[in-house]
Amino acid sequence: MITETGRVVSIESDCLWVETIQRSTCEACSAKSGCGQRLVAQWDGNTNFVRVLLDGRPVEGFQMHDLVTIGIPERVVANGSLLVYLTPLIMMLLALGLADLMVVEELTSILSGLAGLLVGGTLVRGHSYLHRNDVDVQPVVVDDEKPLQWCEAPA
Repeated sequence: MITETGRVVSIESDCLWVETIQRSTCEACSAKSGCGQRLVAQWDGNTNFVRVLLDGRPVEGFQMHDLVTIGIPERVVANGSLLVYLTPLIMMLLALGLADLMVVEELTSILSGLAGLLVGGTLVRGHSYLHRNDVDVQPVVVDDEKPLQWCEAPA
């Protein structure tokens, strides 16, 4: 699980908004000196605002400016990267292939490729919207001992 410490900047009924800078992720990455995200974050100090699900935890347990540890499984990051990068690319290639089969002129092929890219981006956005409250793919508050979504069965 990739974890990060952040500061609570807003509290809603089912989630927290946490301000972070991706330091722990940057420290674990092998591309430390060649990563643009790390360089930009160090240069301007910009932070990210992350929506963190409470997953049944009472909202009363949090206050503004609390420091919390949030986490997200590595598989979610890997699968999300594949979805975000490959879906628009595959849609663009499918649109280009379809335009080629229809034997259209070059400008139409280019426009078809751009349309496929936009459709792919829209599909990614729709998938993100549909899974915005899915605990399996969203960051959650993590205790020092165990992740929030792991609960022992009552005796």
